[in-house]
Amino acid sequence: MTEAGRCLGVDLGRVRVGLALSDPLGLTAQPLQVVEHVGPRRGVERVAQAVEEHGVTTVIVGLPLLLSGADGERAKEARTFVERLVRRLPGIRVELWDERFTTAQAQRTMIDASVRRSTRKETIDAVAAALILQSWLDAQAPRR
Repeated sequence: MTEAGRCLGVDLGRVRVGLALSDPLGLTAQPLQVVEHVGPRRGVERVAQAVEEHGVTTVIVGLPLLLSGADGERAKEARTFVERLVRRLPGIRVELWDERFTTAQAQRTMIDASVRRSTRKETIDAVAAALILQSWLDAQAPRR
């Protein structure tokens, strides 16, 4: 069950970080923004800023597992990011969530919607963050 307040979805990329925000009831996720990834420390600060601006109580960070379900290099980076985020945001719930295939799904969704290639490149990380967050929100529904 989510606490009162919004949830923030995070899709960590090497170049950009996608952010998505839930509605106040925690039912739907919408893309929020894409920020240039400027290193882990600045990435944590950008997420913390979004948490404070939007009254976020829960942060969901995508965990890019290998197809086998094991951790690879990117999953280890996500775990380190979450450790830093937890230290930076005491009192905020921070969780990892399996994000396998979300970027590919975001790409297909945007192509199906006839979104231009240049626009897709600029927004795909936020759409992937929304898919990660929506998946997590849907999994919480039976607990509400």
